[in-house]
Parts: sequence; C-alpha cells; structure tokens
Amino acid sequence: MIRNVKVSLATKNRKRKIRRKARTSAKVRANSGSLARVSVFRSLKQIYGQVIDDSNHNTLTFCSTTELKEQKGDKTELAKQAGVLLATKALEKGITKAAFDRGSYLYHGRVKAFAEGLREGGLQV
Repeated sequence: MIRNVKVSLATKNRKRKIRRKARTSAKVRANSGSLARVSVFRSLKQIYGQVIDDSNHNTLTFCSTTELKEQKGDKTELAKQAGVLLATKALEKGITKAAFDRGSYLYHGRVKAFAEGLREGGLQV
C-alpha cells in the first residue's frame, strides 16, 4: 500500500540546499587541484570561515566574527573584517592561494564581503 505523503516545504528547501552545497563544493574541489579551500558558513548572527587542505582532510586555520568582539559595524562589515583576519592567519601559515567555496550560499552580501576581505588581506582567491 503506497500512501500519498506530503513533504513539507521546509524539508524540500533543506534537501535542495544540501544538493546545492554538494554540487558547489564538488566543482570547487575538482577545479582547485592542490590549492587549499576556503569554506564559509553563515549563521543568522555570525559568519565562519576555515582554510581546508583537502589532500590531508584537515583544517589549517579558521576565523569567525566571534573573534571580533571589540569591532563595531553591521554584519557585512564584520564579515569583511573576518575575511581580512582569516587571510592574515593563512599568510602566517604560508598559504598564498586558495579556492573560495561559498557552499550553498549565493555570492552576495556577507559572503561576498567575506571574500573581498580575503582578497584585501592578501590571499589570492
């Protein structure tokens, strides 16, 4: 007996987001070669970034807006400052080039500001 089960809109959107993230990350991994990957996670209040070495499957360095307690500004400005901070941490580790993995997020707003902060900090993305 097969039932006609309705799937909620939230479940559909969550599954769509997972597929989008997998598709985007797979493209970044395939095209980056041996480059490090900068992965971004955006919550409602914070933004998190980490530099990942895919060949060894480990995180090289990370940064978030929670480390910027003394800074002022809106979330977009803080995302840019977090990008600059992550770029300086990556340069200290000897990483000069990386591939930017936006995950399931559009390249707009805080994600775009984070990437611009990485470039402003001296990391080639």
